[in-house]
Amino acid sequence: MPDDPQRRYEDDLQLDRSVSSPGREGLAGTAPSEMYGRARPSEDVTRPPDGSPPESQPQWRKDFPIDWPQDQYVARRDFAKFLVLTSASFAVGQAWIAAKHVARGTPKPLERKRITRLADVPVGSSLEFTYPGENDRCILVRPREDQIVAYSQECTHLSCAVIPEMDKGVLRCPCHEGFFDLATGRNIAGPPPRPLPRITLTVDGGEIWATGVDERTV
Repeated sequence: MPDDPQRRYEDDLQLDRSVSSPGREGLAGTAPSEMYGRARPSEDVTRPPDGSPPESQPQWRKDFPIDWPQDQYVARRDFAKFLVLTSASFAVGQAWIAAKHVARGTPKPLERKRITRLADVPVGSSLEFTYPGENDRCILVRPREDQIVAYSQECTHLSCAVIPEMDKGVLRCPCHEGFFDLATGRNIAGPPPRPLPRITLTVDGGEIWATGVDERTV
């Protein structure tokens, strides 16, 4: 059966794959697709100095090609892998932050601590104490009869001890001439970037108690 399609197909398989071979002249589109690779401009082809084929080149030469286009080439698969790894790293980081937040939970309120008797702090005087830990330096100031305030004594610049100057209404850091308002503890001059942490106070039965720390940023 000369017109049998199956027979014609089997006959074609016996022909040489080259389109220039006898019996294939003038044919188009019949060569197997795997015969031909994608054509590349000559300037995109790496030519090793020793002239050896690419598969025999050392690994370092494959990783660091000598021509510019090849050096700048990034495969789609490598780019996709980079995006996936970056996204995964970001997701893991966010999950870690969330887990730490959940594990930490709501901070426990600080225990109150007796500082001194109100009668032992005359108007215009100050008193150093520690709160909430034994190494947390604080200062209690009584600028007026009806006002007592307390702050962390560590300057928010480099943790030098601040000194009250009652006549000027400020707390001064002698290390770098930083100034805080005596009534509020807010930074008003010099390098300190934020207010002093304020110690919350209560007066109970003529005694002054520290009850908490107000960490402020503005």
